Amino acid sequence: MILFFGTRPGKPETKKLFNSTCPYCHQRGTLTAVAQKNYFHIFWIKLFKISSTTTIECSHCKRGFKKMSLPKR
Repeated sequence: MILFFGTRPGKPETKKLFNSTCPYCHQRGTLTAVAQKNYFHIFWIKLFKISSTTTIECSHCKRGFKKMSLPKR
């Protein structure tokens, strides 16, 4: 019997952060957060989430930030 299993990414979730200021260029309302989750699958059916990553990018200066590197504001 052949068993297909592994990991695969889910659909990225994008959210615009309107009330936030970029810590690098100090522009307001230019940050966008993208959350990506990785799933374990068997026969291409997602079973459970393994990990997730969140990155934030400024649309003005194109600088990327990890979620942990930004201030709490």
